[in-house]
Amino acid sequence: MRKRGRAEGDTRTRILDAAEELFAADGYEATATAGLARRAKVPKGLVFHYFPQKIDLLVALVEERTLVEVLPEDSVEATPGDPAGTLSGLARRFPLRASPAMRRILFREADTHRTVRDRLRSLNGEVLRRARGALEVALPGARGDAARLEVAAATFTAVLLYQENLSQLTGEHIDPDAVADLIARALGA
Repeated sequence: MRKRGRAEGDTRTRILDAAEELFAADGYEATATAGLARRAKVPKGLVFHYFPQKIDLLVALVEERTLVEVLPEDSVEATPGDPAGTLSGLARRFPLRASPAMRRILFREADTHRTVRDRLRSLNGEVLRRARGALEVALPGARGDAARLEVAAATFTAVLLYQENLSQLTGEHIDPDAVADLIARALGA
């Protein structure tokens, strides 16, 4: 029975791999289930055994293959008085894990699929929360200026998400350390 369980897991993984490849290349709507089954080397009915509807494939990909790595709250060393160094440390420990294909799927399908949009919102919120928390530690006197910290954290989050996602598609790279320094200067540090 173990072999069967392993084969079932391998089959499901092959189906997800094929879906990731085809959704990234052609888009979700343009990918036929029959073509996906051919790419995974499984009968079409087996795709529906694991994923009763085509949308279930997209949901599984988004939930299983775009992860915000769980890091302890103190995993980013926030140094009081050093917001630039703190943000640079956060950039080096950026916790999003997704293949280039999954990045394309996320940004391509977010506009038309609520599950994908919600996942992007969740990823953005987690990174924003971490950036805000790091800045609060790095600038303890600025806690009363929550609006400025929020804007600074949001700006840095946007740069990280751009760097992690869109730069893979465009080839344009932004130096997160330079952005961290710019944000620190804007905050008066």
